[in-house]
Amino acid sequence: MNKAGKTPVPGLRSPREEVDGLVYFGRMVDKLRLAQAGKLPADYQENLGKGFDAACCDFLGVPYETLRDRVKQGGRDHDLFEWCQAQGRKRDAKERAIWNAYLSKRGWRDDLSDRLIFRKKEAGWEDRDEIQTFFDYIDADEGRR
Repeated sequence: MNKAGKTPVPGLRSPREEVDGLVYFGRMVDKLRLAQAGKLPADYQENLGKGFDAACCDFLGVPYETLRDRVKQGGRDHDLFEWCQAQGRKRDAKERAIWNAYLSKRGWRDDLSDRLIFRKKEAGWEDRDEIQTFFDYIDADEGRR
């Protein structure tokens, strides 16, 4: 258990890890797989398809529910990403790099900064200056930081 009280979830990767050059996608797929297997903790389930999940699906041009159904069919991360590329918007390397920079900095000097400050305070991490983005927060919350 970490300072915030969460136990790390086996099989749930960091949002920083890339699948085919795209951050967060693999984490979203992990959450879907874990939910389908009945192994995703309840406090994660209430936000499935919201927040970063919704943003990632919007970026890819694939409805979350459609991706959820596709994940049920199985496949490797790469296969799922390629399926999204075929079903939605094909994103080139430059667009993915822009997305990565955008999402990995959410909470740092943007419209989510106050929310990040609130979440840090809620966790008792007001003194954790190294947590400057939601990616930092997620990694700290899940014991990777």
